[in-house]
Amino acid sequence: MIDADGFRPNVGIVLARHDGRVFWARRAGQDGWQFPQGGMNSDETPEEAMYRELAEETGLAPHHVEVLGATPGWLRYRLPRNMRRRHQRPVCIGQKQVWFLLQFLADDSAVRLDATGHPEFDHYRWVDFWYPAFNVISFKRGVYKRALEHLEPLVPAFRASDGAAGEPAHPSPAPRRD
Repeated sequence: MIDADGFRPNVGIVLARHDGRVFWARRAGQDGWQFPQGGMNSDETPEEAMYRELAEETGLAPHHVEVLGATPGWLRYRLPRNMRRRHQRPVCIGQKQVWFLLQFLADDSAVRLDATGHPEFDHYRWVDFWYPAFNVISFKRGVYKRALEHLEPLVPAFRASDGAAGEPAHPSPAPRRD
């Protein structure tokens, strides 16, 4: 489903632990890392799509998380020209996303990257809140920064004095879940 402006509706998920660190996952078989995200079906609300994507990509169920908030309206990013599928109509030029902030209520044993037959991710780790904004693929950095700016005030354990905006901390490894 692509809107009249060429943007695909999508949801993004920032999953935060009690200490303010966030879930950061590596795309299966690739070097790219990102937050869980995915397209919306035409019959879904953003919240329904978020729970579906959460289950598909992390194996987590609604009882494993608490929704702390969402971005107000859509945040957009454009795909680089070489990543646009010109043979498909309508042409998708980018994504428009509603971002959700979730508090992780379980422990790492609840995360199942192999919850589906086609896992999106093959590894994950918990990183500083701002780390993803500076380490995601370059064309997504703007939307990640805008999403995190909106959601940062909702993270109870995150304090601006703990290495915020321009100085992301080094990630701490988490056990492999593949």
